[in-house]
Amino acid sequence: MERIHVEIDKGWLSVADICEYMDVSTFVVTSQLRSGNLPAVKFGREWRVARQDFEDWINAQRAEASTRSHLRLDV
Repeated sequence: MERIHVEIDKGWLSVADICEYMDVSTFVVTSQLRSGNLPAVKFGREWRVARQDFEDWINAQRAEASTRSHLRLDV
């Protein structure tokens, strides 16, 4: 499986940046941030995610989903 590369020209991404990239709502992104699933830092009320952490997280999620689907096929 080829690695996903996030082509956003910023070192730190906002919730809006991630929502636009993933085409999801702010609720989906902030849920992942609050749960600690997606590594981030919070400045006051604003969340920021390092682009490299976001890219690593996307690829880890993709690999996990692929593993789960293979396990279901083997049953």
